[in-house]
Amino acid sequence: MEREARIPRKRAREPLWKGRKSRLVLLTGALFALAFAMAQIFPEREQWLYSGAALLSVIPFARRAVAGAMSGSPFTIETLMTIAVLGAVVIGEAEEAAVVIFLFAVGELLETVAAGRARAGIKALIDLVPRVAFCERNGTVEKVAAEDLVVGDVVVVRPGDRVPSDGTVIDGISEVDEAPVTGESVQALKKAGSTVYAGSINANGELRVSIDRVTSDNTITRIIHMVEKAQESKAPTARLIDRFSRWYTPGAMVVAALIVMVPPLAFDGDWMTWTYRGLATLLIACPCALVISTPAAIASGLAAGARRGLLIKGGAALETLGKVRTVAFDKTGTLTRGCPQVTDVVPVMGSEDSVLAVAAAVERNTSHPLGRAIVEVAVMRGLDMPATFGGGTATPGKAVTVRLETGFASVGSPRYAAEQTAIAAEVAEKIATLESEGKTVVVLLSEKAVEGLIALRDEPREDAMEGVKRLTERGIRALMLTGDNLRTANAIAGHLGMEASAELLPDAKLAEISRLKEDGPVVMVGDGINDAPALAAASVGVAMGVGTDVALETADAALLKNRVTGVADLIDLSQATLGNIRQNIAIALGLKAVFLATTLLGVTTLWMAILADTGATVLVTANALRLLVREPSK
Repeated sequence: MEREARIPRKRAREPLWKGRKSRLVLLTGALFALAFAMAQIFPEREQWLYSGAALLSVIPFARRAVAGAMSGSPFTIETLMTIAVLGAVVIGEAEEAAVVIFLFAVGELLETVAAGRARAGIKALIDLVPRVAFCERNGTVEKVAAEDLVVGDVVVVRPGDRVPSDGTVIDGISEVDEAPVTGESVQALKKAGSTVYAGSINANGELRVSIDRVTSDNTITRIIHMVEKAQESKAPTARLIDRFSRWYTPGAMVVAALIVMVPPLAFDGDWMTWTYRGLATLLIACPCALVISTPAAIASGLAAGARRGLLIKGGAALETLGKVRTVAFDKTGTLTRGCPQVTDVVPVMGSEDSVLAVAAAVERNTSHPLGRAIVEVAVMRGLDMPATFGGGTATPGKAVTVRLETGFASVGSPRYAAEQTAIAAEVAEKIATLESEGKTVVVLLSEKAVEGLIALRDEPREDAMEGVKRLTERGIRALMLTGDNLRTANAIAGHLGMEASAELLPDAKLAEISRLKEDGPVVMVGDGINDAPALAAASVGVAMGVGTDVALETADAALLKNRVTGVADLIDLSQATLGNIRQNIAIALGLKAVFLATTLLGVTTLWMAILADTGATVLVTANALRLLVREPSK
């Protein structure tokens, strides 16, 4: 049976200006501009010109309102817009109606742009899918398309190559950079029997790998499909105004009709007087201020966030952030710096500086992250490294050995050191203590004698503890989700005062996010490609500023200043914005209630009703602008 390959491909992206919502913005803007220009030439026809522009502009929204009514949702925001425009035209406020339609169309377009940016993360993921492989066939190595590989094929992965698909090493030994899959900065040793993942990068030795999964089902491809599925299943947050529109619009229409009809029919009132008051009521009920109450606050909140380095991709994410119950963090590059650093130097012979200087000389030409960290500390301390004679010899996963003037020196794992010499009990105990703290320990050997120990760990960011503390003080649960081992995860999490779930591959992180969402909205914070599915599946995905393009594009928000405390700032900004929305709605509805009462008493004229709606709009906008100057709460 022929295998069907489902390799992700980039889709052609339509230019923004060609989109339906972009054309709607241009149309409504052009109609208003045309009416304004013609009104300067024919002022006596101003009302007709603006009425024509408003009525033409409202047609797309009216059609959507009708479609919503036919599908069982008669009082959507489109219904509000249509009623507002028609009411404004009837009472002679067609100019205002045309402006409101244009601004509403612009708001819809901005939401579409934000959604498109989120989906753009798929493109960066697709770039990681290997396209070629070197396959052993008929006794020779052939270059073939990765999508043509079948289970059981044997491929050769040279140093620097990406693993073409998930498989098992059958020959060779090498270190492999699995950051595209696990997000961990330290390379993993691979030998016969080890599993390798598609998209990971071979570092030094050549590997022969037996393919276990076809390209359409390998790790990177599955990550892409998980991101797509998670994004498609994430329903947009319902606008707060929609919930009001379910009762507000029909209620306003019923009240206006009763004002027009009941007094004349029941109390022999004057039809002209009560028709006038009914029209005033319709104008007061015109939801201009109510319609902009939420978008104005959202726009100010988004702008305020951008000024503080908090990039939020749309109002739905901003609203949801204020309701979160749990914040899940990736470890490497998010809570930690993303690269190992020297934490302890334990001399057995000599001093700390002498141990570091010799170890740095051994590691001087290495590309291994641990070796680079040792050399960096030695350089920072200004230590003189002994001269080496000849190139070093690397034993993958064990040690690096070079010849110094005093003899051979090696920097290797504790296991390698134990193979070379007897390790004193107190030294072995110190190694165990350091490893229990989640640190990686290397041993410096000089002529098979232990000179010292160096411990390294990917240390937490300087502000990680403060960031976690600010969340827990708000009653928000902080949780670490990492692909690292349990011992290291518990050590880092314990230091920061949070919980940890360790040894999670991308699909396991995704499952954990789904479980956490059962208790309420969840924020996922990450920086790597392996975080992309969880970022997309979370209620709100937050990417660290220096993370991969995939994380930044997939997430709903990004911390451009690359600080863990930015998560608490996001939540604080969201809660302030939600409060501002509630205030705006209270202002809009409160003023309408006051003027409704004065209208029934015959005090309010049509001009006063117009001023009431305009005044409410000004107050709502001014209140929303307060968010731009608000300082974040600590």
